[in-house]
Amino acid sequence: MRTRYSLRRYLVGAVVARAGDEMAGPALMLAGFAVAGSSVEASSLLAGITLSAAVGGPLLGALLDRAARPGRLLAGALVLYATGLGAILAGLGRLPFAVTVLIAAVTGLAGPALSGGWTAQLPGVVPGDRLPRANALDAMTFSAAALTGPALAGGVAEAAGAPWAVAASVMLVALALPAAWTLPVRPTRAREEGAARPERPACLGGTGPPERSSRARPPEPSARARPPKRSARPVCPGEAAPPEHPAREREPERSARPDVVKPPGHPARERQPGRSARTRGGRGDRGARTASMAGDLLAGVRIIVARPALARATLASTVSCVAQGMLTACVPLLGERVLGGAGRGAALLSCAAVSALLATAVLARFPRALAPGTVIWAGALVQAAALASAATGSPLVLVVAFLATGCAEGPQLAALFTVRHREAPERLRGQVFTTGASVKITGFAVGAATAGPLATRSLPAALLLAAAVAAAAAPAYFAIRADRRPHLRTEPHPTGSPGCRPTDCSDRY
Repeated sequence: MRTRYSLRRYLVGAVVARAGDEMAGPALMLAGFAVAGSSVEASSLLAGITLSAAVGGPLLGALLDRAARPGRLLAGALVLYATGLGAILAGLGRLPFAVTVLIAAVTGLAGPALSGGWTAQLPGVVPGDRLPRANALDAMTFSAAALTGPALAGGVAEAAGAPWAVAASVMLVALALPAAWTLPVRPTRAREEGAARPERPACLGGTGPPERSSRARPPEPSARARPPKRSARPVCPGEAAPPEHPAREREPERSARPDVVKPPGHPARERQPGRSARTRGGRGDRGARTASMAGDLLAGVRIIVARPALARATLASTVSCVAQGMLTACVPLLGERVLGGAGRGAALLSCAAVSALLATAVLARFPRALAPGTVIWAGALVQAAALASAATGSPLVLVVAFLATGCAEGPQLAALFTVRHREAPERLRGQVFTTGASVKITGFAVGAATAGPLATRSLPAALLLAAAVAAAAAPAYFAIRADRRPHLRTEPHPTGSPGCRPTDCSDRY
């Protein structure tokens, strides 16, 4: 008997893969700087592997949603990511640098698999009543990876060299392959549609069996010997029978029954197996599959835009992520000018990761203490206040600011996962998660690219700009009006919260 896929296996695989991802960025920068001797070329590697996630996320999500075994596809994405990191390492100093950046861009296409692609499989691991706590624990894996990844990259690079740091990140990603490969199998789409298809209603009077399709069972032998005499729908008790049409009821050429032989004389109307436009040479099937894939790519974006709760959370978290990228670009200068060494800036990121881990652990203990929407916009305001206080230049205030930033980032990420799981349809959940992750990763890269040159000229100005961007996330959240229309959900509430009426599910959270 096959054992059930446990949440512990999911979390271990997620934290190992994400630690390898967090380790890969600093390791690539250190390796690029060691080989090229230029910080511009080193940052180009990081930008190449980051910005391409905006393209790979929607495509990967559409493929995950269509896959009956999403774990196999997720494992393939991890193989692509690990192989790409190894190819970048092998090409540094041996291939033209533009080719190496191109390899980094191709590798980054699989980056969303480690974030949104993995998280999208969580509802298949835990039941709905345990999903809020599982969301918080999943968000903790990001904080744990952000804490251990850069520290491992720096330690391995210091002890054995920057190339070995890249090799260690490849090993971590590869270690997560078994957990990804054995993710639960998704039921086939046909089975889901069959289970969700309602039966036809019974007669108006409430008596009589519901109408059954003639395809449910083959016709009896006696029925084959006589032409159809009954009307298109069954007659309910007490209802007058419709008038018969003798001229129509004995026209075998118009019957849809396969056992009735059509008379000759109409060759153009006769069906010839293998000659239809859909099946001739497979061209119709390939065209239908291409159109379906293109529709799925657009469907995920439409879901994010059309559902106000999902659009609010995505927009506010993306704006917050831009501010986080700006803060990350300021970390080396903060370490050098405030703490006395550029290398000490990594300790500030560790402080933020520790506080995010602790705050998310508290949220996992009390998953329904605050509504997810409140956590998202309030967390953005806390980050704005922390970034503004970091511009003062005091070492103590700087450490406290990074601790406060982590306390806001961790619960905000867990709340975002809760909204995505609740609002995303089952058939588009993977695309919603990977598209959202792609947008956030791109926002982070844009923020880092914007704040880098500004921080070189004025560090306080860059921090105050980051604070203003983080504060803008709150009004951006409320700029999208909540959906007040009553609508019934076709799926059970993922959070399992009791007493949630169909009219307020999207507004409370």
